[in-house]
Amino acid sequence: MVTTVVLWASAFVGIRAIGPHFSPGSLTLGRLAVAAVVLSLLVLPQLLKSRLLPKGREWWPILAYGAMWFGGYNVALNAAEHVLDAGTSALLINVNPILVAVMAGIVLKEGFPRWLIIGSLVAFAGVALIAVSSGQPSQPGESPTADVAGVLLCLLAAVLAAVSVIIQKPVLRKFPAAQATWFGILVGALCCLPFTGQLVSEVRAAPPEATLGLLYLGVFPTAIAFTTWAYALSLIDAGKLAATTYLVPGTTILISWLLLGEIPTALGLVGGLVCLVGVGLTRRRSRTLVRHATPAGAAGQTPGQAAGPGTGQAAGQPAAGASAKRSTSR
Repeated sequence: MVTTVVLWASAFVGIRAIGPHFSPGSLTLGRLAVAAVVLSLLVLPQLLKSRLLPKGREWWPILAYGAMWFGGYNVALNAAEHVLDAGTSALLINVNPILVAVMAGIVLKEGFPRWLIIGSLVAFAGVALIAVSSGQPSQPGESPTADVAGVLLCLLAAVLAAVSVIIQKPVLRKFPAAQATWFGILVGALCCLPFTGQLVSEVRAAPPEATLGLLYLGVFPTAIAFTTWAYALSLIDAGKLAATTYLVPGTTILISWLLLGEIPTALGLVGGLVCLVGVGLTRRRSRTLVRHATPAGAAGQTPGQAAGPGTGQAAGQPAAGASAKRSTSR
């Protein structure tokens, strides 16, 4: 997930940097087209070997997260970053982990582990601190960085991403991460084909560094980062994995500091540290000891009675006729 967090954080900075040269739809199409070509080099040989393609209703969830996440999410985010700075956009998108945790608990039956909830709340508090520091004008007399339309677009993008994570999770039980990502990218690119004319004209007019930025967004934050995300999602509960993206806003601010010279505030740094603590808490496990008792009197012990000194068993081992089962709540 380190790769995903860093590359997704860099995407916010990259979109902001090349946004003046590309409209939201054409930027999305260009990014997805590049990603589709790059991933095809990996996926097509696998498909030719395995012949594993979605059939019938298996396409429905792929069409859904392809259109919503790779298509709608990116268009909304690109439009938002025309009026919001990269850090603020990343912060607003980070209502997404909470939405994922709630929907995963209900739809995917992952439940609501105590440390996931506690850690998510702590991390969200850190995001709020960064938001407060980022939303203030940097100089007296300047207007705040937040814009109502941009905020609403970011919130729309967050909802689309959260729903897409829940839809994508079951797909990864059958299809490898790279294939599931590639299918979604193709669907998103097809949805954005109406922007082809804009993309061609804007690429011709854009300076070389903007075109290179578009290629970077397609290769790294899209082809690579979405694939590493899908791989992690195939192994980890959606709610717990989504909590790690609380690290994205702080990483975005750090990249902006290093590349664009935007110095973070002290409150922003504190918020970043709080996010780290919160994500760390989500990784903790709550252990509950569940004992299944046998009929009373077995081996001369009461139901569920643990072995103790003088029983002829090592301390901590279950008594004869009784079993102890430790379950882990994730």
